[in-house]
Amino acid sequence: MTVMVLSGNSAQAHAVRLARVQVVSAYPITPQTSIVEKIADLVATGALKAEYVQVESEHSALQVVVSASGMGARTYTATSSHGLLLMHELVHWASGARDPIVMGVVNRAVGPPWNIGADHTDSMSQRDTGWIQFYAESNQEVIDTVLMAFRLAEHPDVRLPVMVMEDAFYLSHTLEPVDVPDQAVVDGFLPPREAHATLHPGTSARLGSFTGPDRYVDFRFEVAKAMERVPATLRLVEEEYKKATGRSHGGAVPTYRVDDADAVLITMGTSTTTARTVVDDLRAQGKKVGLAKLRLFRPFPNEEIRALGAMVDRIGVADRSYTFGPMGAAGTEVSAALYPSSHHPAVTGFYAGIGGRDVTPHVVRRMYESLLSGAVPEVHWEDIEEEVSVDG
Repeated sequence: MTVMVLSGNSAQAHAVRLARVQVVSAYPITPQTSIVEKIADLVATGALKAEYVQVESEHSALQVVVSASGMGARTYTATSSHGLLLMHELVHWASGARDPIVMGVVNRAVGPPWNIGADHTDSMSQRDTGWIQFYAESNQEVIDTVLMAFRLAEHPDVRLPVMVMEDAFYLSHTLEPVDVPDQAVVDGFLPPREAHATLHPGTSARLGSFTGPDRYVDFRFEVAKAMERVPATLRLVEEEYKKATGRSHGGAVPTYRVDDADAVLITMGTSTTTARTVVDDLRAQGKKVGLAKLRLFRPFPNEEIRALGAMVDRIGVADRSYTFGPMGAAGTEVSAALYPSSHHPAVTGFYAGIGGRDVTPHVVRRMYESLLSGAVPEVHWEDIEEEVSVDG
């Protein structure tokens, strides 16, 4: 392995190089642009032997890799915010066609008003489209997760597309030392794609064409069953990656100091790093708190959340997006996962970090204080210190 100082965006690009991706389609959007710029450099220098297709929109970018994947190629694209929203039609198409595409998503707020800060609204708006979703905490986790994503997406038990998320600027443009695996190590872990049910030039065939009500549900059912097989397949993939590189990121829901905790906070992405230091500080003060990182969001890790719920009486969930439900998307999913359990911890939703606002130690500490106090309303807006008005 080679230690390189990389941004999260560069980590995505180097993962694409190591995965020997064959077709990349690109359209720029802040703060994703440097991913496809770096990939373009790798292609231009011959470090990555791939077809690099420049297009006129994000919609076309995903269409190119959907088509190339349908021909059997290993494919990648990247986007952010409004670019991901413009892709929405093809996002559904990719999962329905069982295309094992990997897409880097740099999480950014959705306007109006215009904002380029970190926010999970863009990817959360795509959570029910049939894509596997990972949320990374560090640049090391970015490169490792992209490589595992290709293996998972192409696995014969899965064959579904994958999004690998990184928080805008906190990861995308921040430099960290990253252990970059050797090409031979990745080649041993990630063999060439074994194409399945693909189109071939000169051969008559159909892919994704019309079907009536008598069969349509069968296709949706197969996607659902494939998604159900992801957790077990991911465990195998992560174990193989650990053998190859010596690294593990702890599965779908890695935990920290939860064994005797009175309250546990569930976080996603980069806010996890801050929360981990707050846990240590509060533990030093004699407060029994713990942390769980929701690394895999789709399919939702119900088993891991139920195991966590059996250990604790109070759970908080920090969402970096607002979804107009009883809680944020993650909070709602955690509550639903715990519903069949015999032990029902109190679940409190928190909104924090929306639109790029920093999730500071002070903010995280307030979440834990709310949980430990026992006075836990259904949802807290931790980003709002006091009632303010932005009208007029």
